[in-house]
Amino acid sequence: MKLLLILLGALLAVLTIKRTSAVQGSNHLICYYDGTSYTREGLAKLTLNDLEPALQFCTHLVYGHAAINPSSNKLVSNNEKLDLDVGTGLYRTITGMKKKYPHLKVLLSVGGDKDEVDADNNKYLTLLESSNARIPFINSAHSMVKTYGFDGLELGWQFPKITEKVHGSIGKLWKGFKKIFTGDFIVDEKAEEHKEEFTALVRELKNALRPDGYILGLAVLPNVNSSLFYDVPAIVNNLDYVNLMAYDFQTPQRNPEMADFPAPIYELNERNPESNVNYQVQYWLQNHCPASKINVGIPSYGRAWKMTTDSGLTGLPPVSDADGPAAGGLQTQTEGLLSWPEVCAKLPNPANQHLKGADSPLRKVGDPTKRFGNYAYRSTDDKGENGIWVSYEDPDTAANKAAYVKTKGLGGVALVDLSFDDFRGACTGDKYPILRAIKFKFQ
Repeated sequence: MKLLLILLGALLAVLTIKRTSAVQGSNHLICYYDGTSYTREGLAKLTLNDLEPALQFCTHLVYGHAAINPSSNKLVSNNEKLDLDVGTGLYRTITGMKKKYPHLKVLLSVGGDKDEVDADNNKYLTLLESSNARIPFINSAHSMVKTYGFDGLELGWQFPKITEKVHGSIGKLWKGFKKIFTGDFIVDEKAEEHKEEFTALVRELKNALRPDGYILGLAVLPNVNSSLFYDVPAIVNNLDYVNLMAYDFQTPQRNPEMADFPAPIYELNERNPESNVNYQVQYWLQNHCPASKINVGIPSYGRAWKMTTDSGLTGLPPVSDADGPAAGGLQTQTEGLLSWPEVCAKLPNPANQHLKGADSPLRKVGDPTKRFGNYAYRSTDDKGENGIWVSYEDPDTAANKAAYVKTKGLGGVALVDLSFDDFRGACTGDKYPILRAIKFKFQ
């Protein structure tokens, strides 16, 4: 009897541990490293010495981004002088980091919105349409991974994106509607064929990588409709993980006249019900993707719009009568895009409290609900100038998303990317504060 009680106690302990690990299974912290950040100038340049402090926190490092040669259908470097041994040799240097950080898995990403694509002849779709085209891609991908010491490949496949300019009460009409159309234009007339062909590519690629134990991951890029292009039950067994890039639902380029939260966790009133983290996660779960394979993408930046006189004074989103993207930062050099340290410098602090005009601090509005995100703004002045509205990720909002991931028992988080986190510690003195906040939440 005593022995039986001991065995039952041990079994109960095992079940408790398994149940706990199911809830606390969030252990992936996939970090994206944009190789072009190495070529930036001044304080925006992310050197390898700057990169190193992040690697203790990352479980995976994804180097982006390789490209497809449309003539040969082979996987190629997007910048040979930067990536390959004929130049700086960053591929081999980055994979060499595993000697110092043996826990780290380093993958090469293809596509990821960084490979130039002809809108009228998308080479990512053309490659799918022929098994003879897929073969050179698969062979070259395997060769590149093996040659440069990567642990695997990630597919950031550049499927056509859905554009959305639906606001107000019209947003409710999206419920239950499978979005095949954007305005009057079909996203992809051969979407069903491309879905089947992508399934074949994933299967064939995994078969090629499996003998060497290489990882195969998938990044679902922002605003790519999963229901159109991914046969989830058919591909998940051949994928080691899926990164859902559930952000940039609203951007100044996509929605120039309406500023709104770009990456809410949950649905907002009278918005497209699909434009949030939770919807994207639930879609993949409901289509039989294991929770442990799903990682939620978190950006390390904000999206910024110009406010006009007609945008009002409250800053409460959605902000109408915006005027497209605000000026880019010195680091991002991209209109409407501000890295976390660039946003931080615009929030109230001792250095800017007495400044005026375009240099005056923004008014920050937090998110006590932990559902939608923070934003900050500056209404226009008497001349109708210097108005800006920005919604952004910071350590607090990233921690909220990490908590969501943990509660749902998902695989982890994908941070996009390290070069837009505060890698110099300019804001609070802590380097990589967003990355640290996510890691701390997972502990």
